[in-house]
Amino acid sequence: MTTHFYHKTVLLKEATDALMVKKEGIYVDATFGGGGHSKAILEQLGENGRLIAFDQDADAWRNKPDDSRLIPVKENFRYLNRFLKLHGFKSIDGIIADLGVSSFQFDTAERGFSIRTDGPLDMKMDKRAGLNAAIILKTYTEAQLHQLFELYGEVRNSRQLARHIVAMRKSMDINTTEALKAILAQILIGNPNKYMAQVFQALRIEVNDEMGALKELLAQAAISLNSGGRLSVISFHSLEDRLVKQFIKKGRWDEPNIMEEPKELVLKPINAKPIEPSAEEVKENPRARSAHLRIAEKI
Repeated sequence: MTTHFYHKTVLLKEATDALMVKKEGIYVDATFGGGGHSKAILEQLGENGRLIAFDQDADAWRNKPDDSRLIPVKENFRYLNRFLKLHGFKSIDGIIADLGVSSFQFDTAERGFSIRTDGPLDMKMDKRAGLNAAIILKTYTEAQLHQLFELYGEVRNSRQLARHIVAMRKSMDINTTEALKAILAQILIGNPNKYMAQVFQALRIEVNDEMGALKELLAQAAISLNSGGRLSVISFHSLEDRLVKQFIKKGRWDEPNIMEEPKELVLKPINAKPIEPSAEEVKENPRARSAHLRIAEKI
């Protein structure tokens, strides 16, 4: 097993500058990960400032700095308000969230996130969770698999893929990344790596309920931020980016009924279009290429 922890932080300066950190402010890093954004925030905080950092992945805390101003929360960011109350914070001045999978998670074969290495089909961000990708492939109905691949992976032949998996699992166990890739090779269309990445993404999102957790984070962020407080969110695929954009713009992620009263907006967008990494950053860190940063301010 990989023993060192590394992760090249994406849009480090842009995402942390967006918070306009005040020395005595209270901030949240919703995705501690490799600790890059947290480190940048702590460098700007004064003695009485505080940073509450969330991460459900136990491996992430190998990078925890020895800093009394950092309050670690080893849980999913969907529990934001619960832990703010637990630690006595009524409101906060800023929230940053980097929704990407860390380099460490991708490159640790045992986690099952990557198409590049063979390992068990796990994909759990929180190792304590029960559901994993292998269980999904074994137990979900054809209809459930179809919906999953279509919605979360935007797989073009998602219905055919679901039918193929249900047929194949009758005669073999789909427990490893290589086993899944062998099955996908029989049915994939277009670019093989892109196709497999879409399937793996869909499974990972389902395993970790990533869209549900993001909705809860955004709703709680809108409540917990002080007036003038900032929300800084980095997403890595269109589903997340659309959800963040919609919530900032309309205060919701579903389309309103024509008869409904419009919701009173509590956030205003700071950037009309998402901020993307520079060509130089993408060259140094190819995994940054799909990153989109959206910034909002509490009204």
